[in-house]
Amino acid sequence: MNLLLSDDYLLQDYPEDITNTIRSGHSTCVRFNHKGDYLASGRVDGTVVIWDLDTMGVARKLRGHSKNITSLSWSECGRYLLSACQGWQVILWDLQDGKRYREVRFNAAVYGAELHPQNHHQFVAALFDEQPFLVDITDPVHVSYPLPSVPRRPSTETDPALAEKQAKEDAKHMTTAVIYTASGDHILAGTSKGRLNIIDAKSREVIYTEKIAGGVIATLRLTESGNDMLVNSHDRIIRTFHLPDLSSANLDPDTIQVPLEHKFQDVVNRLSWNHVAFSSTGEYVAASTYNNHELYIWERGHGSLVRMLEGPKEEQGVVEWHPHKAILAACGMETGSINIWSVTSPQRWSALAPDFVEVEENVEYVEKEDEFDIHPQEEIQKRRLDQEDEDMDVLTITNGAGLGYDVDGFRMPILYNLGESDSEEEFVKSSFGTLRRKSPGDQDDGDTAGEDRSSAKRGGGRGRGKKR
Repeated sequence: MNLLLSDDYLLQDYPEDITNTIRSGHSTCVRFNHKGDYLASGRVDGTVVIWDLDTMGVARKLRGHSKNITSLSWSECGRYLLSACQGWQVILWDLQDGKRYREVRFNAAVYGAELHPQNHHQFVAALFDEQPFLVDITDPVHVSYPLPSVPRRPSTETDPALAEKQAKEDAKHMTTAVIYTASGDHILAGTSKGRLNIIDAKSREVIYTEKIAGGVIATLRLTESGNDMLVNSHDRIIRTFHLPDLSSANLDPDTIQVPLEHKFQDVVNRLSWNHVAFSSTGEYVAASTYNNHELYIWERGHGSLVRMLEGPKEEQGVVEWHPHKAILAACGMETGSINIWSVTSPQRWSALAPDFVEVEENVEYVEKEDEFDIHPQEEIQKRRLDQEDEDMDVLTITNGAGLGYDVDGFRMPILYNLGESDSEEEFVKSSFGTLRRKSPGDQDDGDTAGEDRSSAKRGGGRGRGKKR
């Protein structure tokens, strides 16, 4: 029925208003899974929280990090989640039981880590002041392969002075962002000098280098098709590029070109951008602003600004777009709350009653002959008993009438232990062994009661003093 009530295909492709605000600790990053039914958030204390978007409740908590979570990456099937933190640690979680499947420790803080699009036993990681790594975690003992950060240079011989100068420049190159291409055969790496390196995942060599930005590349994102790339750098310009078909069998590295499509920037206010994201269709680009509370949305067709989303009066950090719907999620920098923008769906009463018709003025209704007949109580009781004798199949999972529900896909197990699954701020103890959801006034009542008790104690103390 919920699918019938939704009329999203008639609505616009980008969100309008903030519709939900969820919180569990202080969140610093978020990431939707590929199916779009769960949202992972990383907190300052190292806890990873999985949110169920249908109920907007906490589905699971993962504890294993001790520092701030810097990045999250889902596997294609939705069963595995890769989390990286500033404590030099990367963990691959198995959401079937919520335990650590693999754990890798580096020698530096992790900027970000991204899972292979088809193989959850491989990932790439960008480290602080260190070389990036391609890590194979098929076996419990992982194997790490260092990746180059220096640009690809011609193989022609040069004089020693120029070679020494190039060596000094190469020593300053650090990889700050890495992602896989859609096929997983190549790695896209952004450097601290604004260069893009395309690395062959098998040979682990740079096959293409180009300077695409004037500052440190902070974020790289791809559309679902993998044909377009979004780049956010510290030069206050957001860029989109067209990527060639890198999986072609006749690929010649010398003929690779990455043409620039659009530049998005605020020319008047000269704003910097905290984070960027593609829309589900790739037609729009969203960005959160530095030292500002607004989210910007541009349309790629003409490169024009179409919307500035208002929300809480706080700066927004990481922003992510839902993979299938016009939904945006962003982390508040001050409160750590997750703010969600979406499209407000109009009411469809005809979904509740197929013969319901909206009229602009009163219409005389002619009832049917047997519409309001009173049936004998014996007949009603007989119908009820006949319905009770029918066998109801509550175990077989059907395809949902072809509505796109994947029966064979991974489904996160339901946790019946409320203390492990839900946020500490959401539930209070009502009686012995019983928890209930906290109402908005519970905290205020508790504070008021505490003030009353403290006032009574102070008043009683003054009274006893006078009596003495």
